[in-house]
Amino acid sequence: MAIHEHHIPVSRTARYCTAGDTGLALREVWFVCHGYAQLASRFIRHFEPVAGAHRLIVAPEALSRFYVERPGQPHSHVPVGASWMTREDRLSEIDDYVEYLDAVHAEIFREVSRAGVSVLVLGFSQGVATAARWLSRGAARAERLVLWGGLLPQDLDYAAAAPGLRDSEMTLVVGDHDEHIGPADLAAQSERLEQHGIVPRIVRYGGGHRLDGGVLLGLADGVSAGS
Repeated sequence: MAIHEHHIPVSRTARYCTAGDTGLALREVWFVCHGYAQLASRFIRHFEPVAGAHRLIVAPEALSRFYVERPGQPHSHVPVGASWMTREDRLSEIDDYVEYLDAVHAEIFREVSRAGVSVLVLGFSQGVATAARWLSRGAARAERLVLWGGLLPQDLDYAAAAPGLRDSEMTLVVGDHDEHIGPADLAAQSERLEQHGIVPRIVRYGGGHRLDGGVLLGLADGVSAGS
């Protein structure tokens, strides 16, 4: 007997966190995409020092949550994380999160005038691929794109993605001791981007695979914290 795989769209509840205000003083909106096994409520804490009346931080949470397993511990004591996608049914998951991020973007700008603010999209670790796919495939546009501690997807169609990505001023951020990205990886990605008319700014700092407060403040001030 043959087995057939089917797909059906469903409605579900997603969540996101914000820090900052949506008042008349607002000048910037940052959409920040967390990494693997993180949650929006914890991730957004890194951005509290740069949030305020002039800057709203929006942290969507990935749609797939799971227990971050620790052998021998009951689930009641195990932290929960979220993932943007896995290799299983990956194309459907990508479509889902692009649509979801578009929905978050639309909800924010029902309250905020898009014409009155600039938008920064930041992806950290697994969120790098998420942010890049969103801006290349979704409805949102950003003045600045920050890709931190992660590489663009290997299967990304650069020719198709370049127009969406080229609209944003791109910054690549990587720690000198990031175990996931070496100098050769960074150089290869930069070269490939430049072949498609995208010349990223590169910011390095003395750290590992983590967000750095000094770099975040530099991004908020619009200045480089590295070379």
